[in-house]
Amino acid sequence: MDAFYASVEQRDDPSLRGKPVAVGGQHRGVVAAASYEARAFGVRSAMPMARAIRLCPKLVVVRPNFARYRDVSQAVFAIFRSVTALVEPLSLDEAYLDVTENAWHEPLGLRVAERLKAAIRDTTQLTASAGVAPNKFLAKIASAWKKPDGLTVIAPERVERFLQKLPVDALWGVGPVTAQRLRDRGIERLIQVRTADPAMLREAVGSQADWLRRLADGTDDRPVVSNRTAKSSGTENTFSRDLIDAQEIRAAVDEMAREGAAWLEKKTLLCRTVTIKVRYADFTTITRSHTELPPTRNSDDIALRAVALLDRTEAGLRPVRLLGVSVHNLSDTIEPPSDPLLPFDSTTAGRTSGQKSS
Repeated sequence: MDAFYASVEQRDDPSLRGKPVAVGGQHRGVVAAASYEARAFGVRSAMPMARAIRLCPKLVVVRPNFARYRDVSQAVFAIFRSVTALVEPLSLDEAYLDVTENAWHEPLGLRVAERLKAAIRDTTQLTASAGVAPNKFLAKIASAWKKPDGLTVIAPERVERFLQKLPVDALWGVGPVTAQRLRDRGIERLIQVRTADPAMLREAVGSQADWLRRLADGTDDRPVVSNRTAKSSGTENTFSRDLIDAQEIRAAVDEMAREGAAWLEKKTLLCRTVTIKVRYADFTTITRSHTELPPTRNSDDIALRAVALLDRTEAGLRPVRLLGVSVHNLSDTIEPPSDPLLPFDSTTAGRTSGQKSS
């Protein structure tokens, strides 16, 4: 989807159309999404909102409404799944689809993409960009090639010509830091990875070296996986003012922990690990975790564990800018502890596990 959160806001509020819009926390938060009008000023996702406002003084900052974005996302994914069962979500607004076989019996991926884009526009009044290619790596690049409302096809016979155009940071997993390390060694273009000295490449990117070399050849054999299970879920909040009161900090962590428990309940999952994240006023960021068996989704238990983790931080002694709580090590069944000497109360476990497990 194109500038998804911002586009939803502009769709639902006509006064925002044509204006630079950023979705995110006011002033002290970060940009979750920027409209294309805002991007023209250099405003980007994950940028501190204060910097975004400096770049674009007329920026309209809108608080996110994730319930609304999820509703739109569900409508879009319903369209995807009506066409193919092989849909692999990447986020609320992005997915891989394997359309080799599809409900429309379209032999060309181009035509499938055109029809999907039209169905999304008709259903949501929003635009999406699509990339059609023989594998995930190439399709991902193609989807961003002509945004917004773009459609780029990389046919098998055009793969090599397309790869010749790309900079080295087009490679999967090569961010700004890794890209600079490669450029420092004379690797500016993607195709130069193919002929780079193996030892030098491994020194620059570590264990990624063989993977990046395969991508540089245009090779990516990963299938589209439709049943990917969630590995974690979490909530973060950057506060409009630094928190210094210990009770206020504990209340905020308690609330976020219960949101995590509610998510587990909705997904009929359980967690073994609870993690908190604390960012102090000087931007120092720490995490603390607690793992316990049996796994649970009991909101009181998860909240108690999250709040207890604060005792292993300086929250309340130092001003706090951001707090987060997440749940990890997820499962859909309760298993007895591996150590037979540890207590396991099957009655309690049954109450914790909720209505159904599989």
